[in-house]
Amino acid sequence: MAVAPEFMPRVRRAEAMSRHTSWHVGGPAEVFFNPRDRNDLAAFLRSLPGDVPVHWIGLGSNVLVRDGGLPGVVIATYGALERLERISQTVIFVEAGVACARIAKQCVRWGLGPAEFLAGIPGTLGGALAMNAGAFGGEIWQHVIEVQTIDRRGVEHLRAASEFKVGYRNVNAPVQDEGFLAARLAFEKKPAANDADLRALLARRRDSQPIGAWSCGSVFTNPPGDHAARLIESAGLKGFRIGDAAVSQKHANFIVNYGAASAADVERLIEHVRDTVERVHGVRLKPEVRILGEPA
Repeated sequence: MAVAPEFMPRVRRAEAMSRHTSWHVGGPAEVFFNPRDRNDLAAFLRSLPGDVPVHWIGLGSNVLVRDGGLPGVVIATYGALERLERISQTVIFVEAGVACARIAKQCVRWGLGPAEFLAGIPGTLGGALAMNAGAFGGEIWQHVIEVQTIDRRGVEHLRAASEFKVGYRNVNAPVQDEGFLAARLAFEKKPAANDADLRALLARRRDSQPIGAWSCGSVFTNPPGDHAARLIESAGLKGFRIGDAAVSQKHANFIVNYGAASAADVERLIEHVRDTVERVHGVRLKPEVRILGEPA
C-alpha cells in the first residue's frame, strides 16, 4: 500500500500488534499510523484508497489480533487525541484517545459524578464508545450528549447520542465507517466525590480481577440474568490452560497471557470455554472482545 511521503514519519509498516494490545499478542499490521492531531488524521484518511480497511485502536484492551496480522491500516488514537476539559458546571469534553481511568480521576477532582466507574474500564474513550463499555454498574453511553466522528473522506461530523442505538456492550451507529474523535459527557455535581471513593473502587477491582496481568479485561458479555464468570467457574474452567493462555484463577471471565501465548492459543481457549459452558449449562457465551485479522 502506497503512503504519501508527508505521512511517512508517523507510519510504521509490518508493525507487531503485540506491542499495542493488552494481551501482548498479535501479528503485524500492514500499516500503523499515529496522527499528530485531527488535521493530520483527516489528511491521512483522505489519502487512503476507499477499499483499504481501517481499524481504530486506543489501548488495545478489547481486541485480539490473530497471528497472521491485520491487512489495511491501524490508526492509533492514544497519545494523539487527548484533550480533556470541563466546558460547563456538569459537562466535559473528552477526545477519543483519553484513557477512561484519567477521565474518572479528573471528574473526581472536579466534583462530578457518577464517574468513578470509568476507572474500571481498561481502555480509552474511543473504545468505550464503540462498545458501550461499563463497570461497577455504570455505562459510558448513559452520559453521552453528543459525539464527534470522522469519516473516510476526513470529514468531521457532530452526532447526537439519540442517533445511536445503544444496548448492553453494543452500539449501532447511524453511519458505518466513521471513527470516534470525541464526546461531550454529562455528569452531576458531586461535591463529596474524593479520591477515597476512587481508591475503594480500584481496591475492589484489584481484589477481584487479575490487575497487572496480560489480559483484555472481560472476555465474554454476561448472558441475561446471569454472569459469564459464574458459568465459566461452575463449568470447572478456572485455571484451564492452552499454551501460555489460561482462564484466570482470580476471575473466570478473564483470560491471561502468562508470557508466551500466541493469539491462536487465546482464540482456541475462548472457543473451548464457549463449547464447555454450552455443554454444561446450555448457554452459548458471546465474546465481548473483538477478534481481528488473519490466522498464521
